[in-house]
Amino acid sequence: MAALQSSLTSLNLGTSSFLGKSVAPSLHLPLVKLTEQPSSIVAKLKRWERKECKPNSLPVLHKMHVKLGDTVKVISGKDKGKVGEISRIITHNSSIVIKDINLKTKHAKSKGEDEPGQIIKIEAPIHSSNVMLYSKEKDVVSRVGHKTLDDGKRVRYLIKTGEIIDSAENWKRMAKEKEKATELAAAS
Repeated sequence: MAALQSSLTSLNLGTSSFLGKSVAPSLHLPLVKLTEQPSSIVAKLKRWERKECKPNSLPVLHKMHVKLGDTVKVISGKDKGKVGEISRIITHNSSIVIKDINLKTKHAKSKGEDEPGQIIKIEAPIHSSNVMLYSKEKDVVSRVGHKTLDDGKRVRYLIKTGEIIDSAENWKRMAKEKEKATELAAAS
C-alpha cells in the first residue's frame, strides 16, 4: 500500500489536475483483503532420488550380505563372471568397489605446465545385489548364512560349501594389507 501511495505522489497529481475534476487527496487508501492463503512450495523428488530416512532425518543404512575383504563373483553386468576382492563399501546406497573390476576411464587435466594430462582407469562402484560370495577352494558361488559356533561366536558361512567366511585370519590379513596401502600412500 505504501508503494502505491508513494507512486501516486511521485506523479505530482494535484487536486485539480485529474481530468479536469477536482480530487481530494486521500492519504489512506482502502485496504484489500487477501482471501487466498499463501501456499508453500513443495519440491517433489524423483523416485530414484528419494531416500528412506529415520526419524532423526539420517538415511537408513541397509545391511549388506558382503563385507570388506570378501571374495565375490560378479553375477550381472558387463563384468559378469569376474572374481575380485571388495576394497570399499558405500553403505548409503548399498554399493561396493571391487579391485580391478568395473573399470572406468577418467580424463584428468594437467595441473601445471610440468605435469601433462592423463587418462586414468578407476574402479567404479557396483550394486551389492550384483555380486555373490565366492569360494576360492571349491570355485563355486554361494549365498551367505549365519550360525553360532560352540564358543558362542556368530559367524558367516557359505551355504553351499559350509566354509566359514568370518575368521580371525581374514581380518588380520586385511589389516596388514591396509597398513601396506597407507605406507605406500605416505611414501609417494
